[in-house]
Amino acid sequence: MTDVLPDHLITLDPQAQAQLFTEARTANTFTDTPVSDEQLRAIYDLAKYPPTAMNVQPLRILFVRPGNGRDRLLTHVADGNRAKTATAPVVAVLAADTDFHEHLDTVFPIRPGMREHFAADPTTRDGMARFNAGLQVGYFLLAVRAAGLAAGPMGGFDATGVDNEFFTDTGWKSLLLVNIGHPGPDAWHPRLPRLDYDTVVRHA
Repeated sequence: MTDVLPDHLITLDPQAQAQLFTEARTANTFTDTPVSDEQLRAIYDLAKYPPTAMNVQPLRILFVRPGNGRDRLLTHVADGNRAKTATAPVVAVLAADTDFHEHLDTVFPIRPGMREHFAADPTTRDGMARFNAGLQVGYFLLAVRAAGLAAGPMGGFDATGVDNEFFTDTGWKSLLLVNIGHPGPDAWHPRLPRLDYDTVVRHA
């Protein structure tokens, strides 16, 4: 087990530290225990609260269960990811909505006119959507772990193919696939090394 960080520096209790961070890894197998719609709603309802720039909240989620939708999704998944994606109880397709500005009057009412401002600037809008949805992807993964489930995030898929398959009538652009469920046998690869503080951090 990873060392527990001292509680006078980290206020999160050791069990929560482990569940969310130090012992959390990508799951590669899953049991057939179902994930309920109520659990998926709870995950989103937790992940929606951390901040995004101007409160834009561009993350969009397509939950795909086994069936026709899963079969269609699998045609766009890389070979090395296909088996675990086929057996996960739920797969979340996480996307950035480049039309997030349509909701700005609701989510950012303190600055009237922002909807029209972003409507006229699709290049800036696309970059803002992808950056802030990327932030929300991290929040989403932590929320899956907080629900007691394993998350298997994957970038190995044809994003353009997924967009054409599922999102042709939207401004959604897929970013990541996340397998969600209870870990199965031999779900974890050994923990790989992490860079230490002195390698990563400078002080100015």
